[in-house]
Amino acid sequence: MAANLGGQPIFILKEGSQRTRGRDAQSGNIAAAKAVAGAVRTTLGPKGMDKMLVDTIGDVVITNDGVTILKEMDIEHPAAKMMVEVAKTQDDEVGDGTTSAVVIAGELLKRAEELLEQDVHPTVIAHGYRLAADKAQEIVKDIAIDVKPTDMAMLKKIADTAMTGKGAEAAKDKLNELVVKAISMVADEDGTVDTDFVKVEKKVGGTIEDSELIEGVVIDKERVHPSMPKKVENAKILLLNAPVEFKKTEVDAEISITSPDQLQMFLDEEENMIKSMVEKIVSSGANVLICQKGIDDIAQHYLAKEKVLGVRRVKKSDLEKLSRATGASVISSIDAIDSAELGNAGLVEEKKVGGEEMVFVTKCHNPKACTLMIRGGTEHVVDELDRALEDALRVVSVAVEDKKFVAGGGAPEVELSLRLREFAATQEGRAQLAIEAFASALEIIPRTLAENAGLDPIDMLVELRSEHENGRKTFGLNVFDGKAADMLEAGVVEPMRVKTQAIASAAEAAVMILRIDDVIAASKMGGGEGPSPEEMGGMGGMGGGMGGMPPMM
Repeated sequence: MAANLGGQPIFILKEGSQRTRGRDAQSGNIAAAKAVAGAVRTTLGPKGMDKMLVDTIGDVVITNDGVTILKEMDIEHPAAKMMVEVAKTQDDEVGDGTTSAVVIAGELLKRAEELLEQDVHPTVIAHGYRLAADKAQEIVKDIAIDVKPTDMAMLKKIADTAMTGKGAEAAKDKLNELVVKAISMVADEDGTVDTDFVKVEKKVGGTIEDSELIEGVVIDKERVHPSMPKKVENAKILLLNAPVEFKKTEVDAEISITSPDQLQMFLDEEENMIKSMVEKIVSSGANVLICQKGIDDIAQHYLAKEKVLGVRRVKKSDLEKLSRATGASVISSIDAIDSAELGNAGLVEEKKVGGEEMVFVTKCHNPKACTLMIRGGTEHVVDELDRALEDALRVVSVAVEDKKFVAGGGAPEVELSLRLREFAATQEGRAQLAIEAFASALEIIPRTLAENAGLDPIDMLVELRSEHENGRKTFGLNVFDGKAADMLEAGVVEPMRVKTQAIASAAEAAVMILRIDDVIAASKMGGGEGPSPEEMGGMGGMGGGMGGMPPMM
């Protein structure tokens, strides 16, 4: 970038910087965003395909989950990174619908590009998109159906829809039940649900059918000493966030020992300190010690003699779950141990799972934390199962919190498209064109569902539109029969928040990308050349091979 002053060029940007402006910048950014949407589009719906992602060190991830694909891909282009943010926001807020959000954002930009070619100003399109997004939120709330947190059958259907098309399909009936049970167990009285209190423990071995819900907490650790009891019934549990070892001084200190008996006295004193620590633990009535820090060898010996089951180096998050499940307080100092702060569990035992020892804390009275133990034949199966369960847990918790759901299978999108076209007719000026473009863009969801199932997208859309025009709001695409069907009857349902969040974040991202008319890219670190204009216009790191990955699309 240079300015001319009396025929002498004055350089404003550093050498190697690239600047793309006007329509070139817009079309470059839109092309990048569309490429990201295209990368995940084939994974949408029950008939969606999976992606295999290979990173630079050769680790393989096989997944159908939109946000996982985008996080694993080495994306370089700035506009493409914005699309990844859309998926991340959707994942943080709802846990499902990440692919839908990215696909809608991509289609909004594609439609906007058509309007730009007709010389509609970007700010006019942005204004129209905002109006349409606000109206869409109202319409979704209007077509949403109430669900009670106690309606287990409907919650199972919501979990089922979230898991369909993922690797968990083989045993989803069983998994749905586990998910709904887990959420109802950890839900608070005020209706809020924190899915962090459902611990998902992965173990390779067995089959998906062997997965189970443990009403309590499983710790992936073993007893610290083989002489400790393997099984403790009616356990009094002490959760300790302090080491059971002799105290070392905070500052560097030297101890001067001049005779052998002084050394012996020093060692004896150390042992006595540890002995008194163990006595404090035992006198509180605790017969299970779960410690976040270390337990000294001498302490292990004394604890074993007192028949106390001890576990050390337990994660802080596990201590919090145990606290909720057993009613124990996490104690930060051995001097502060009090029998009133111990927790209770009917059974604490060490069991072998998949060749490794694990400690099970079960039979708790009304546990507000639980563990989903998932099994599968290979590591990749278990990982994908974990992602599917994560989505299912989140959508069920969102449905319990909001108490609202909508039909799936593209039904809300077709209804929104129809109602937004009616809304566009009431608006004046060119914003009307943008609202119509927004309405058309939403139809990408049923269109993609049809394409991924090998059906004719135009035939399916026409059929869906005519059903919705006749007032059948819950009609969506049954990809198995290849025709429009009532999604409510078919049990294909999603929480309302999946739709409201996807539309809001897709519209925001599209508007932000549209308003950019100048891309100024600094030169790369190390004095290398900056990205070429073609790279800025294309995908940067995503063109042929998705940034250091073999071509796969």
